[in-house]
Amino acid sequence: MSADQIDAVVESLLLLNREFPGNPKVLYVTTRYYSELANRTAQRLLETAAASAEAQVLVAEAFQAQGRWEEATAKYRKILEEYPNQPGIHYQLGRLILSKPLTPSAAEEAKKEFEAELKINPTSPAAEFMLGDLAWRAHKLDEAIEHFSRATQLDAGLPQPYLGLGLALNAAGKYSEAIPPLKTYVEMEPSDTAGYYQLAIAYARTGNKQEADRLMALHRELEKKKPQLMPAPQDISQPH
Repeated sequence: MSADQIDAVVESLLLLNREFPGNPKVLYVTTRYYSELANRTAQRLLETAAASAEAQVLVAEAFQAQGRWEEATAKYRKILEEYPNQPGIHYQLGRLILSKPLTPSAAEEAKKEFEAELKINPTSPAAEFMLGDLAWRAHKLDEAIEHFSRATQLDAGLPQPYLGLGLALNAAGKYSEAIPPLKTYVEMEPSDTAGYYQLAIAYARTGNKQEADRLMALHRELEKKKPQLMPAPQDISQPH
């Protein structure tokens, strides 16, 4: 690493992880050096191509990670002025809008950003999911079902669209249709109680009481295992 021999560093890390999988020291070293490689690569990008869309996105993402929402928003909008077809920018703007208290006008503004993202990048499952979520919040069930379905088709490895689809189908009274996506979600996220609860509802409403009872029991058991929040300690520096 000190000699900046990046290829050798990566090969060494791959070798260590192959020979000693799960070793805590190896995992620590891997984390440390991949982080350093990421930092060096980002610095190289900013030094060699500061005006590129990718470098500008990196800066905007840094603002976003630091919670500097206004600066991130301004940077993303500046990127769109120079690179109007850069994928991912409208999506990030939509997420930034939703990071604030949600009002009808904010929801509509975010929706426009996600729709603009799909015009540039029509295969974005994230944008489809966010549009589905906004439609769900607005009680537009048919619209939500359409977007959630498309998100699952675009990326079958994302769990949240399956839950969203199951929720929307249950709310629309389409219980038998809700079962497959909810079963997929439970398989992908077995520790999330929401999936079991919604799947139990779907089975109950389709007449499968035995399966509904089993899933509700699993739901209750998982709820019991959730860590309980400790009460906030009193401030003993103040008189009571």
